[in-house]
Amino acid sequence: MLRFTTELVAWIATPWALASHSVTLAVLSVIALIGLPTVFATPGDKRQVIVAVPGIVTILLVILQLVAAVTAAWAAWARPVAVVVTVLAAATVVTELPRWRRLLS
Repeated sequence: MLRFTTELVAWIATPWALASHSVTLAVLSVIALIGLPTVFATPGDKRQVIVAVPGIVTILLVILQLVAAVTAAWAAWARPVAVVVTVLAAATVVTELPRWRRLLS
């Protein structure tokens, strides 16, 4: 639940932060943040795998989402909201650690 919430924040905050610079970049950011984890997945972690990748790639894709959420929140939103997003991302890392260990084994 925390990972999905953080991903959702990334999908919203990243284009929000980029839109004032480039609408094209904003659209591409959403395509990348949603598309990459949809296409690339680790077998056993997801039911349907389009392109199989090792666990480290799945972990890096999650980290990309977390970094995007936090960075974009600080760039686009008020400080209190960005703090909440940062705490959410940190909590997500803590809850993801068992999954990441499993993906690396």
